[in-house]
Amino acid sequence: MSTKTGLQALLRPEDSYVVLIDHQPYQFANLHSHEPTMIANNVIGLAKAAKVFNVPTLLTTVIEERGGYLIKGLQDVFPDQKPINRTFINTWQDPAVTDVVKKSGRKQLILAALWTEVCLAMPALQALGEGYDVFVVTDASGGVSVEAHDMAVRRLVQAGAVPITWMAVAAEWQRDWAREETAVPLSGVIGEHGGGSAIAYAWEMQLLESAAKAAKASAR
Repeated sequence: MSTKTGLQALLRPEDSYVVLIDHQPYQFANLHSHEPTMIANNVIGLAKAAKVFNVPTLLTTVIEERGGYLIKGLQDVFPDQKPINRTFINTWQDPAVTDVVKKSGRKQLILAALWTEVCLAMPALQALGEGYDVFVVTDASGGVSVEAHDMAVRRLVQAGAVPITWMAVAAEWQRDWAREETAVPLSGVIGEHGGGSAIAYAWEMQLLESAAKAAKASAR
């Protein structure tokens, strides 16, 4: 695995691969570590950010005929991708998933899942053992209780995984606001899913628009 400090420790779009695991109705029904609507918002924001940066993103479900289909908002980000439907609880034991990721040659693995203590912990631990740099998106994942989520994150950190939030992922991919080709669409994603940051961004746009109107009026 690469270093955990220094510039090379940051996420890079060209080295990243996102796997989103089991954001399904059954799992949401027993999600108690977070407000479910927040997890839905955050995982959709993460998926949209990945799309902005052309980061490959794999969707997967477990026994969807019983647990339900992937939530619509997430599926809508990648409407043409059929989620890989597994029987394995551990996503990383399913060759249908791992073969796709391995073929990419990318080593920065970004995971989010329901639940943290099961469907996030298992693949993260296995992938760490296989030499991947694993980043677990804690605010796009959740457990059956606050304790279950927290203990899973602690276990993963102890094993070498990096806990991170979805907006931090996007910020590391962006790095420089002068990169306008991604800065503009990413700002749109933050405007839709960024919570307080979205409000601040909307206010900033209002102030800039007001200043532009004032300048135009004074020039007449």
